[in-house]
Formats: sequence, C-alpha cells, structure tokens
Amino acid sequence: MSVRDLIPWGRNNGHQVPSLLRNDDRDPFLSLHREVNRLFDDVFRGFGSGLPSFGHSATFGGSWPSVEICDTEKEIKVVADVPGLEEKDIEVLLNDGVLTLKGEKRSESEGRDRQFSERYYGRFERRIPLGVEVKEDQVDATFRNGVLTVILPKTDKAQSQVKRIAIKS
Repeated sequence: MSVRDLIPWGRNNGHQVPSLLRNDDRDPFLSLHREVNRLFDDVFRGFGSGLPSFGHSATFGGSWPSVEICDTEKEIKVVADVPGLEEKDIEVLLNDGVLTLKGEKRSESEGRDRQFSERYYGRFERRIPLGVEVKEDQVDATFRNGVLTVILPKTDKAQSQVKRIAIKS
C-alpha cells in the first residue's frame, strides 16, 4: 500500500479532486446495510429499559408517562407528565402496595391524513411498587396542565421503620 492510497483524493482527468463521498456511500448495498442496522438499533434500543420500543407502540416503549418519585419520611409523591391528556383519560389505582397509572391518548386525526408524526397514541400503564405501607384513605391525586401528582401519606408504622445509618470514614 502506498501513501497515495491513504489520501482521500480521487483522480479526474489527471487532476487531484477531493472526493465528497466515501466509497461505501456510492455503493447502494453498503448504504442499505447501514440503514438496516440503524433501524434495528432504533427498534432494540428499548431493551435496556425492560421492554423493546418497537416504534413506540401501545406501551410507548414501556416508559411513558415519565414519572418522578420523591420519598420523604412522611409521604411518597409521584409526579407524572401526561401532556395532551385530560383528567377523564387517566385512571389511578392503588392495590397491594403498587400504584398503577392507566390511560389512553387518542389520535386527533385519521391516520390516512397524516404525512408524518412523532406523537404517541394508544393505551399506557405504569406500575410503581411503593415498598411501604401508605394510608390508602388519605391518598390524594391532582391533575393540572398535563401533570398528574399523587401524594401517598405513609402510615405511622412505615414512618417509624425508617432507620438512619451513620457513615463511617
């Protein structure tokens, strides 16, 4: 191999002309191979979060709606972002120490009218194990501006079970 083989210049009538395309960009089979690999990467990217995304189907990649959980000594606060939904579209359930958020986001237009869409539609369900006893009769859920907030007060027994551990250096 000569040094000339390492320089990204092509030959055009004896003149040095920079090559704007890599050799594999000119080959349609290599381009197709690269595109298929990218599509498979997109589909299986969701496996790390527990479920494959498969084009953000009915489960929205297993992680929609996005939630934030705050655990204090007295309560657990769960905040879920559900833009584009109304209060009637969401159901909040508490059963055996698991908080479940269920709902459905419906499309606003017919699929055949749509040219392109990155929006998510369909049913969703998120299950959040709480890990502590809560006062079920005092659970409070509010919904405002596409944000669902659920406050779950801990029982006195659960509050007393919190144990601080000293860190030694």
